[in-house]
Amino acid sequence: MDARRRPLTDEDRAVHEWQMWIDGFGEAAQERLKGATALVSRCGGLGGPLCYHLASAGIGRLILAHAGVVRPSDLNRQILMTHDWIGRPRVESARRRLLELNPRMEIEAVAENVTEANAAALVGRADIVFDCAPLFRERFLMNRECVRQRKPMIEAAVFEMEGQVTTVLPGGTPCLACLYPADPPQWNRRFPVLGAVSAMAAAIAATEGIKILAGLGAGLAGTLLHFDGRSMTFQRIPIARRPDCAVCSSPAG
Repeated sequence: MDARRRPLTDEDRAVHEWQMWIDGFGEAAQERLKGATALVSRCGGLGGPLCYHLASAGIGRLILAHAGVVRPSDLNRQILMTHDWIGRPRVESARRRLLELNPRMEIEAVAENVTEANAAALVGRADIVFDCAPLFRERFLMNRECVRQRKPMIEAAVFEMEGQVTTVLPGGTPCLACLYPADPPQWNRRFPVLGAVSAMAAAIAATEGIKILAGLGAGLAGTLLHFDGRSMTFQRIPIARRPDCAVCSSPAG
């Protein structure tokens, strides 16, 4: 991935110097991050801490897609939402909190969830997509568009005390439809989850995306990383493309 590079200011260098000391990172990688645009759907318990990590790392632009207003039940895990914002748009709370951390970046706040009507345009404006949506119909739409538009997608999910992350590189790795050819019937909009587990998955997904944007590779390409927060065990599970996949095995994929 070679996102557009943007020159660093003295303030950029002062804020991000510690990560620029990482072997292989340096100013060139920081310039790639500053020149990159990421789409995150959505910015709740999983997407919220993910956005926070992207903002602190110095990404140049975020597109946040999230409908609805802040509710009391959001506050146990959605770190970009605050008590004084209850009843007000989630995406604006997220925008406000992220700009407090990094006022140098641009944020496009879209008060909509990903739909058939907006998926192509949202993905088209991004260099990379982070899938944190709770519903598979949104995940499948982003997966389809990322494959069609050849955009990398970081796929992250949590349930109860477990989480999983993988990287989709169109043309080179399995896509989401390879893993889930159909919407899992047992999946519901509301499910048990611990906020700290969401944050664990978010940190892994953010690290993977930052590496791709910075030119440091993709450690989870073709691999599903699964972790169990109860036992604190991690598994790397190889995954393969399905020859009959309706998305990435088609002529367009």
